[in-house]
Amino acid sequence: MKSKIVVAALVAVMSMVAHAAPLEGWGLSGAAFKSYEIGEDSQQTISGKPARFIRYVDGDDSKFGTLMQQISANNYRGKRVRFQAMIKTRDVSQWAGLWMSAYRAGEKQPAVFYNSQDKPIVGSSEWQLRSVTLDLPEDAVTLNFGVIDGGKGQVWIDQLSLEVVGNEVPVDVMPGQRKLSQTPSL
Repeated sequence: MKSKIVVAALVAVMSMVAHAAPLEGWGLSGAAFKSYEIGEDSQQTISGKPARFIRYVDGDDSKFGTLMQQISANNYRGKRVRFQAMIKTRDVSQWAGLWMSAYRAGEKQPAVFYNSQDKPIVGSSEWQLRSVTLDLPEDAVTLNFGVIDGGKGQVWIDQLSLEVVGNEVPVDVMPGQRKLSQTPSL
């Protein structure tokens, strides 16, 4: 009888900790998405609500997986948008970070994109606030955002927000690219 109670208690605790399951509105993608799983974790949280996570499970650890959402860009067209979240990592072997992109109709390459690779989180870290800010084109159709787990390890995100911000918030630009000027320097 005692062993049944212990087993039942252990199963209850395990189900509360971190379970890999479909997350409403979220998907798993990336260059090696089959090597990762996503889920919720009620123990690793900063908000008191279950944090979302992506973790390496097995397979190709030379690439990355991403926990992401894709939504309509209708409410964000022509606006400066910031995706912000608290992030925590454990044993990330390559790098982790937030990312965001927007696509125009029929195009295979994003109109705007930033992936935080120039501000990587590596190894294990406690909760920290990170953000990505982009100017979305007037003709954007989809808005995509999420968190990358590169290589092995696990990444949690919590206290997420997606909001329109003012021009005082700088836009993130991938290294090697530059924001185009609105006026010529003649």
